[in-house]
Amino acid sequence: MKPMTWLAVVATLALAVPVAAHVPYVEHADFTGQRPFVMTGNPEQSIAVYAWLETDFVSPADDIDVYQFELVEEALVYAELIVPACVGYEDYAPWYAVVGPNFPQPTQPLPFNLPEGYGAVVMENTEPGEPRTTFYEFFGNQTYYEGPVFEHVIDQPGVYYVVVWDPWELGGDYTLALGKEEIWGLTDILRALIVTPWIRQDRVLHVDECVLPIE
Repeated sequence: MKPMTWLAVVATLALAVPVAAHVPYVEHADFTGQRPFVMTGNPEQSIAVYAWLETDFVSPADDIDVYQFELVEEALVYAELIVPACVGYEDYAPWYAVVGPNFPQPTQPLPFNLPEGYGAVVMENTEPGEPRTTFYEFFGNQTYYEGPVFEHVIDQPGVYYVVVWDPWELGGDYTLALGKEEIWGLTDILRALIVTPWIRQDRVLHVDECVLPIE
């Protein structure tokens, strides 16, 4: 755990919010096709969802997290999936797919069915045993493994999805960043004030303690 006072949190946010930070969200209940995480604001707003692929299913591959957003006009769609660099997560590397109307049909097998008229761009991650690059993220005071990035301007209006799963069936924590534009309203700032202490103290992780692997 990383102890931190509320005063320090406020000071951190005061420095971080104007510079570069995602509005934080936490997966308290599983994001499913029937109950996805829905982005209701500007699809270009920068948010970060701290989520978890379950390991207590019959198979971890049975847990598929679904995110949904709608485009009404041309927008830059950005997604990045990263994994905390904790002991036990060295080989944990989830994939995700950006699913949209008139997208190409993927060549990779998917653990879910595409809606009629939809295709998907699959963002593959590293394979178990491959070397991985890490980076330090100041806002959450956490070191992460880099992950695949999707960044494209899309001009087709419609409902889109980002679907996350673990083809290696290991399960664990991940963070999905969506959007690149730093847009902060009062509700966003209040959310960050509440959620950031949990993040910085590792309370959103499903490990007893996040210890960096020895390289």
